[in-house]
Amino acid sequence: MTNRRGVVAKRAEDLMPGVPYVRGWVQARRGAGALATQLSVLGLETDFPGLAADVNVAGDGLVHLGTIRPETAAVLAELILSGLAAEAETSSDVLPTPRRMVSRSASVV
Repeated sequence: MTNRRGVVAKRAEDLMPGVPYVRGWVQARRGAGALATQLSVLGLETDFPGLAADVNVAGDGLVHLGTIRPETAAVLAELILSGLAAEAETSSDVLPTPRRMVSRSASVV
């Protein structure tokens, strides 16, 4: 269940039988953990106090960044652009499209 941007629209607050919530949450937990590790390496762990794993009504994993300051959002955007630029230099000099970068099994919100 996603909106037009592919971002999960609703959290799972009431669980439904037969939906693999644990699998989605575990994927989200791994993603949140990987992000937390990289943020820590960069000294930014305190800028993302709301970083957490979650799951939506369909059992898809979610990673919540939490509420962040505008300056933190700008730094995050710069890091993403730097990573894309570095990846383009080492590959075919073509920036990857968002569809190739983001897994459908876990979304970042």
